[in-house]
Amino acid sequence: MAEDLNIAVGSRESQYQSLLPQIKALITGEPDQTANLANIAAALKEQFGWLWIGFYLVKGDELVLAPFQGPVACTRIRKGRGVCGTSWAEAKTLIVPDVEAFPGHIACSSLSKSEIVVPIIRNGEVIGVLDVDSVELDTFGEVDRKYLEEVVSWIA
Repeated sequence: MAEDLNIAVGSRESQYQSLLPQIKALITGEPDQTANLANIAAALKEQFGWLWIGFYLVKGDELVLAPFQGPVACTRIRKGRGVCGTSWAEAKTLIVPDVEAFPGHIACSSLSKSEIVVPIIRNGEVIGVLDVDSVELDTFGEVDRKYLEEVVSWIA
């Protein structure tokens, strides 16, 4: 089934307010997690054009690369390593205005300048993370946290 995305303009908040119902419609009734993660990553990439948007899922003691949009990425990340591994370990969203200033940052792409990582929590346990990278410094803020946390709540 073909789907079209309505790309919104305006403030970051208004873009999310237009996009989130579209994402919800894409994933509602679809039981396959991979399909849903792929469509979420694609919708976010289409709307915002960020460098990299994707998911890592917990497999044993590592985060393993899952559906994403953007350049090739790190395949496995240990708990507590880099922004993704730290978000997993701390079970909280991390907003990093300058990835070079983050201790232990893993540079999957030298183009990445800022990042937000949102943990996916099911039954009190982190099962994965949504990772978003930008080519610009200080791209992400509280509006992004609010709406991206809402998106991951739908897949948790």
